[in-house]
Amino acid sequence: MRTRTTTVPACVATALAALLVLTGCTASGGSPHEKGSSAAAPAPAAPGGGSGYEGPRPQDQNLLAWTGDPNDAGHVTAQSPAGVGGRITLVRIVLREQITWSNIWLGLAGIDPNAQLSQCYLGVYDAGGALRASTADISPQLMTDAVAKPLPLSKPFTAAPGTYFVALLLNGNWATNGLTLKSTGAGISVNAGLNPPNLRYSTLLTGQTSLPASVNLGEQSTSTINTGWASQWYGIS
Repeated sequence: MRTRTTTVPACVATALAALLVLTGCTASGGSPHEKGSSAAAPAPAAPGGGSGYEGPRPQDQNLLAWTGDPNDAGHVTAQSPAGVGGRITLVRIVLREQITWSNIWLGLAGIDPNAQLSQCYLGVYDAGGALRASTADISPQLMTDAVAKPLPLSKPFTAAPGTYFVALLLNGNWATNGLTLKSTGAGISVNAGLNPPNLRYSTLLTGQTSLPASVNLGEQSTSTINTGWASQWYGIS
């Protein structure tokens, strides 16, 4: 039996080759050069310089906000009743999103079992100096359990994004190195680059037995802060 051999004309072979090349480019989404460039493109860098680490967030610990990572709140604040009794101590906090503010978490580092406390409060002032909410007298909570503890506001409120000041008022008698609070940093350096009414840490007024309905933030003072009354740690839930 004789085998027939079919010869394809050169023009037809050239057309078939061109068609195959065109089909391959279309299927791959571009020319061979474009495909090679896409395959060699580096992956986007992860946040934090490639590590993917962004640091702890309040939400990691079921909080809405905080004045700093409590893991870093290692400095214990201590001050005499004569130094801070009756003064309103303010710690600034900036909210980036709207929250319902129900509790202020305070880091209680140590207690004085022989203290005589009364008329002690936590509260929240807005950037205009208006009292938005406050706790009941927290004197009993300052006498027990040296831990971080939530202290409920008498009435939760909706806090829009913006600047707020957590206010602490202490009254009574206690041992200076007995009743102590956790702190996020030294008092003097925490206000670097800031002036009233935007100090990050300050005191206002004297002789107070309750948190007034409004305060003049332009009167923020650092005189007590500079004596070593270091900035307290607070959380929000």
